Amino acid sequence: MALRDKNRRAMPTSRVLLSALALALPAVLIGSGPAAAAAWPTPAGQKAVPTTIKVSGVVDGKMVRHYGSGDLGSGGQDEGQGPLFELADGATLKNVILGSPAADGIHCKGTCTLQNVWWEDVGEDAATFKGTSASQTMTIDGGGARKASDKVFQHNGPGTMVIKNFQVNDFGKLYRSCGNCSKQYQRHVVIQNVTVTAPGKSLAGINSNYGDTARLSAVTIVGDSSRNIVPCERYKGVTSGEPTKLGSGPDPTHCLYSASSITYK
Repeated sequence: MALRDKNRRAMPTSRVLLSALALALPAVLIGSGPAAAAAWPTPAGQKAVPTTIKVSGVVDGKMVRHYGSGDLGSGGQDEGQGPLFELADGATLKNVILGSPAADGIHCKGTCTLQNVWWEDVGEDAATFKGTSASQTMTIDGGGARKASDKVFQHNGPGTMVIKNFQVNDFGKLYRSCGNCSKQYQRHVVIQNVTVTAPGKSLAGINSNYGDTARLSAVTIVGDSSRNIVPCERYKGVTSGEPTKLGSGPDPTHCLYSASSITYK
C-alpha cells in the first residue's frame, strides 16, 4: 500500500511509519550520542564554612555556594586540609556549589551520592572516597569541576566510584586510585557520559597490581586536537614511597574501553 497526494510521489508505508516513530521517540533513544554539557549554575547565595559540615540522610544545598573559612585550609595542594562536607555512609548531598577556597572538598565515609554538585575552583581534591567496605559505591551524578591543579576525585578506600553525566575542564587527573596509601585495596571506577574540556592530563589512574579497573563509555573530549589527555593510566601502587607508571591505553583486564568509547571535538 502507498500514500499519494497531488504533489508527492508515492511513499511506502514503511517509510511513513519510520518517520512518525522518529518524531515520537526522544532523541536519546535514536542515537543522538552523549548529552551536551549543562551550563554552569549561578549561585543562589553564598555561605562561609568555618568547620566541616557533617551530612547524613539527604541534604539539599539549594544551589548555595559554600566556601572554606577559618581553619579548613587554603584550598591549595597542602596535605591534610579538612573537607567542607563529610558524608556519612548512605548520605546524599545535592544541589551544592563549592567556591574558593574549597579546602579538601568533600569526604565520603562509605556509600554516598553527590548529585548536581559543582566545584568552581577545586582545592586539594574535589572529593575523596574513604570507607572500608568492598561493596560500597560513591556515585557522582551530574555537576562539574574546574581548575583542579592535581586530582578531581581521589579514591582511598575500597569499592566502586561512578562518575556520570559530569563535566570537567582545566584539570590534572579526573580520577586516581590512591597510589601510595598505607593500606591498599582493589578499586573500580566507571566513567560514563562525561564531557572533558582541555587542558587536562588524564581521566583515570589505576593500580593494576591491586586488580583495579576503569570502565569508560560515552566520553567527549573537547579542545584536545593533539590528544594529550590520556584516557587511562596503569600504575604499580605501593604502601610507601611513590607508585610506578606501567603503561596506558586500553587492555582487556584493567583499562576497559575502546576507541568508540571516546569522541573528540
